[in-house]
Amino acid sequence: MKRILYFFSIFSFLLFWSSCRQDFDFAPSTGSLQFSKDTVYLDTVFTNIGSSTYNLKVYNRSDNDISIPTIGLERGTSSNYRLNVDGNAGQTFNNVEIQAKDSLFIFVETTIDIQNQTLLENEFLYTDKINFDAGSNLQSVDLVTLVKDAVFIYPDRDNTTGVVETLTINVDGQPVETEIQGRELLPSELSFTNQKPYVIYGYAAVPSGETLTIDAGARVHFHANSGLLVSNNASLQVNGSLSTDPELLENEVIFESDRLEPAFADVPGQWGSIWLFENSMNNTINHATIKNGTVGILIDGNADTAQPKLTITNSQLYNFSNYGILGRNTSITAENLVVNNAGQSSVALTQGGKYNFTHSTIANYWNNSFRQFPALLVNNFFVDANNTTNVTVFTEANFNNSIIYGNDNPEFILDEVTDPAVTFNFKFTNCLVKFEDSSSSPSGDNYDFNDTGHYENIIRNQEPDFRAPFNNDLLIGNDSAANAEGEILSTIETSDILGITRTNPSDLGAYQHIDF
Repeated sequence: MKRILYFFSIFSFLLFWSSCRQDFDFAPSTGSLQFSKDTVYLDTVFTNIGSSTYNLKVYNRSDNDISIPTIGLERGTSSNYRLNVDGNAGQTFNNVEIQAKDSLFIFVETTIDIQNQTLLENEFLYTDKINFDAGSNLQSVDLVTLVKDAVFIYPDRDNTTGVVETLTINVDGQPVETEIQGRELLPSELSFTNQKPYVIYGYAAVPSGETLTIDAGARVHFHANSGLLVSNNASLQVNGSLSTDPELLENEVIFESDRLEPAFADVPGQWGSIWLFENSMNNTINHATIKNGTVGILIDGNADTAQPKLTITNSQLYNFSNYGILGRNTSITAENLVVNNAGQSSVALTQGGKYNFTHSTIANYWNNSFRQFPALLVNNFFVDANNTTNVTVFTEANFNNSIIYGNDNPEFILDEVTDPAVTFNFKFTNCLVKFEDSSSSPSGDNYDFNDTGHYENIIRNQEPDFRAPFNNDLLIGNDSAANAEGEILSTIETSDILGITRTNPSDLGAYQHIDF
C-alpha cells in the first residue's frame, strides 16, 4: 500500500510540474545564429535548367529556445532561388523556431533564364542572400550561381499526348522507325562552334549524306539517355586542336553530361553514347575528351572500307559504365589515344574487323563494382537471336608502342572461336602489358609470348608508373617500364598527346614521360 501511495505521489508531482512548464516559450533570436557555411555556391547551371538541391544548416548554440522572426530571400518574390525551410517551401518564412542546442536545414534550388540577365561572354553570375531577422539582429548567407547560355537541341513533344519524337533510321536503304527519342539535326545545326555550349536531349542524328563538323573548343553536353547518332552515309568531324592550358583545355572538344556540379564530374553512365551507325563513313575525332557516359563511342560495321570508319587521334575517354570504345565488326585507326575506367572493357573490339592502335594507353582502374572483362577485349564472333554462334573475319588487330594495363589480371583477352576458314590476325609490337600467369589466366597459342609472329618486344607485368590512374591521370614518370621502349615509325607523329616531342627510341603509350 505504501508503495502504491509513493508512486501516486511521484506521478502527481510530475503531472503538476509539467503543467507549469512553458514548453513552447520561444524567445526572439538576437543575431547569434551560426551557419554551416557563409556562402552557398550552387555551382554552374545552364539557362532554364533546374539546379541540384543544396543545403544550409542553421544552428542555435544557445541554451534558450528561440524563434527567428523572419527568414527570406533578399530579392523577395522576384528571386530565382527557391527555399525549403523545415519542410515548408517558399521564399519568405515567419517565426521559425529552433530549440536550444538544436538546428534546422534550409534547402536551396534555382532555375534561371539567362535571357533576362545582362550577359558577359554567355555567362552570368546570379546572386542573392538569405536574410535572417532584420535591423541590428540581421544575419545573411550569400547565394551564388554561375549561369551559362547554351544552344539546346531536343526532340518535339506532342502537347496533347506527351509523346516525344523518335528517330527513323535508314538501314540498308529502308527507313526503320525506332523507339530512340531524338530527331535529325537541321541544316543550320550541322556546325557546332565554340561560341556557346550545346545541350542535347535525346539522340541528335546526323542525316544521311550530311556531315556534323565540331570546331576546336566546342563543348557538347548530353542529358540522361542522350547522345549523337551518325547515320547511313553521314560523317562526324571533330576538329579539336592542341591546348596550351592542361586544365582549361581551351581547344579541346569536350563531350560530357549536362550536370555541371562538381559532384558529377567523374560519375559514369550519365548519358548514352556517340554512335557511329552502320554505313556512316569517314569519321574523324582529334583532340577530344569524352567522359561519363554509358559507351563512349559505339562503332558498327564497315570493316572493309578503304578508309577507316573511325580515325581517332590525341583523344581521351574516361568513366563509362560499360565501354569506352565498343567496335563491332568495324575499322578503327587510333594514335595518341587514352582510355581508362570502364565498368566492362575500356576498349572492346568484337565480331572481327580491322584495328590499328599506336601510342595508345588502354587502361582500366575501375573500382566502382566488380569488373567482368579486361581493359582490352578482342573477339571474332557474335551470337544471334537464335543462339547461333557466327564467326567473323579478323583482318587485323595491331597494337604498336602501347600500354595495356589496369588493376586486374589479365588486362587483355583474345577470345577466338577457331574456324579454319576464318582468319584471326593480331600482333602486339613494343607493348607493355598486364598478363600474369595464373590458374585463371587464359591459355593457348594466342598467348605464346615467344611467338614473334604475334608478339614482338613485349614487356609483361612491369610498372607503367602512372601518376594517378584511379583519377584518370595516366602520365608516366621517370621510373616507368615504358620509357624508351618504342620506336618512331614513319606513319606516326613525333609528338605525344600533349604536343611534347617524343624521344627516339620513344616511350610507350600516349604520353612522353615526365618528372613528377
